[in-house]
Amino acid sequence: MTDDCPFCAIVGGDAPASVVHETDDTLAFMDIAPVTEGHALVIPKAHSAGLDGLDPDTGGRLFRVGQEIAAALRASDVPTEGINLFLADGAVAGQEVFHVHLHVIPRTGDDDVVLGFERSDPERERLDDLADAVASEL
Repeated sequence: MTDDCPFCAIVGGDAPASVVHETDDTLAFMDIAPVTEGHALVIPKAHSAGLDGLDPDTGGRLFRVGQEIAAALRASDVPTEGINLFLADGAVAGQEVFHVHLHVIPRTGDDDVVLGFERSDPERERLDDLADAVASEL
């Protein structure tokens, strides 16, 4: 845990949270600035600023809990026609709190939420080169 991390403060019991679910190594709670009603965050209890420092097993459990929260949202009274899972890793990716966290965002057809991505149309050769570059590091 770090002294200046708001999520570590929640894990340590030094800051309030509306807890949805807790396991030995993860904690899920309602986002205090939700995109939509029911927007939850799933975090590892152990501090990791980014994915590169996150234990792979914990990362897998983070997404498993996110999947469980998504199913619970669909089964609940929270309006949920779809779900977005979102994880920003690094400032340029939009990460604002530097403790890994997975957003679980319930969606409805009339929620006015817009995901702002512009798509490109690369040549297959470029896609193959990118695949090779990533695969060589695995």
